[in-house]
Amino acid sequence: MPAYTLKERLDIARVIAEQAGQMIRQARQEQSFGRHYKAGDELVTDADVAVDRFISDQLASHFPGETRLSEELSPDQAFSESAPQLWVVDPIDGTVNFAQGLRHVAVSIGWMEDGVAKMGVVHAPFLEETFTAAEGAGAFCNDQPIRPSGANELARSLVATGFPYQREAREALMPRLAAVLANCRDIRRNGAAALDICDVACGRLDAYYESVSPWDFVAGWVIAREAGASVGHLYDVPTDVPEDLYSQHLLVSTPAVHSAMVRLLRDADSAA
Repeated sequence: MPAYTLKERLDIARVIAEQAGQMIRQARQEQSFGRHYKAGDELVTDADVAVDRFISDQLASHFPGETRLSEELSPDQAFSESAPQLWVVDPIDGTVNFAQGLRHVAVSIGWMEDGVAKMGVVHAPFLEETFTAAEGAGAFCNDQPIRPSGANELARSLVATGFPYQREAREALMPRLAAVLANCRDIRRNGAAALDICDVACGRLDAYYESVSPWDFVAGWVIAREAGASVGHLYDVPTDVPEDLYSQHLLVSTPAVHSAMVRLLRDADSAA
């Protein structure tokens, strides 16, 4: 098996992501996908499964023997995976957006080595944007360098978040939402975590917070970190989970407001 450099891995992953994006565009154009729900309330389309299988097959062809963690094909491995080399894939981030005809949809492919996220690609087929990053090499959108905004106070910060599919789980998040609305410029809910993180990386958003699944954030995490954004968690990460794979209580922001956002959200939790 060849020893790939990070750049070679990134180049291969980008091609796979953009090919997957073409599948997504075609599926929407032809409306050639069925819909069903898992766990009672989370939408899955046939396109999710088909694209996931395509990406998995491509990764297996190029990187035989390396473990793959993806939303539709291997979700149960999320917090037990300790593979030295791990691909983390979301075939369609923003499935509801995809099914509804909205544009915030992305393919997300990240790669981790020994528990550290090293490379990420987030491709948005309907926005015609591809975000890329590899450790130590910076972050890019359509091959142009990106960096976070210069926001330095909460009152002028535009913040993104999302909400779980389970309605009963949303109530606990209302204090955070109220605190952000009361103290920040405004809030956005775009429905695709990977793109929210990339939008922080390129300065369109000033902060993003949410609890998601590993495949939603790993690629974007690398992109934001390489762009110069601050990435972290509101609370301590369990010792048995790599920090770059732990997807609860995420906070990604422009550096100057990170500490203030941590305090704001923690205080909101404490007051609930």
